[in-house]
Amino acid sequence: MNNSVNIKSAAEIELMRNAGALLAQVFHMLDSYVRPGLTTMDINNKVEDFIVNELNARPASKGQYGYQYVLNSSINEVVCHGVPSVNQHLKNRDIINLDITLEKNGFIADSSKMYVMPEAMPLATKLVEVTYSAMWEGIKQVKPGARLGDIGYAIQRYVEDHGYSVVREYCGHGIGREMHEEPQILHYGHKNHGLILKEGMIFTIEPMVNQGSEKVKTKKDGWTVITRDKKLSAQSEHTILVTSSGYEVLTLRKDEKLPAGSA
Repeated sequence: MNNSVNIKSAAEIELMRNAGALLAQVFHMLDSYVRPGLTTMDINNKVEDFIVNELNARPASKGQYGYQYVLNSSINEVVCHGVPSVNQHLKNRDIINLDITLEKNGFIADSSKMYVMPEAMPLATKLVEVTYSAMWEGIKQVKPGARLGDIGYAIQRYVEDHGYSVVREYCGHGIGREMHEEPQILHYGHKNHGLILKEGMIFTIEPMVNQGSEKVKTKKDGWTVITRDKKLSAQSEHTILVTSSGYEVLTLRKDEKLPAGSA
């Protein structure tokens, strides 16, 4: 696997940086749009219109692996790959993950964000907060010479210290001209194990965190993954560049600040 990891050139990194900045704009738009009463198809259509007509880019998920939509909309017990529907309305107590990809000038960025509806229970809000912080615990490990296991270990330790579990079946991934490239980024693991990180690598870190057991199952539609115990799940995702001294978050949003001591 080590030999197949694509190290991006300076020109490719600049194109990835541009794609990531555009994708961050999509979430900035959604911040004032997502609300109870909307259908997940409403959100899908809004995002498609914005990416195509406002950003002059391409929604990279549409048509990938036969998928018909521009995002995944995963509500409450849905872990990932939730399919937009005209019959699925956001409710006042829901939490929802919107996972979106965008391609511009041949390069793809990938990110997801949780949206918490106004009357969501405190336990749901806490899960979302811990998941977001766990992603950053992983991101903070990224630098040349670190190993992939360092990322997974940091995420797993943080999640389990807060009484939650990390989904094992899905992972982060290299990204660039293709949506899914090497290496795979596990969100659990051991320090000082796995591939050594090098400057110019770009990949996603996207932990999925369950309120109860880490066990999941796929629904009959072949896409939607839910928790087996029907408890809540949350996810956070960014596209990350390994720099000469640490990392750069290519999909960083306006509402976000880098943790203290970050590269």
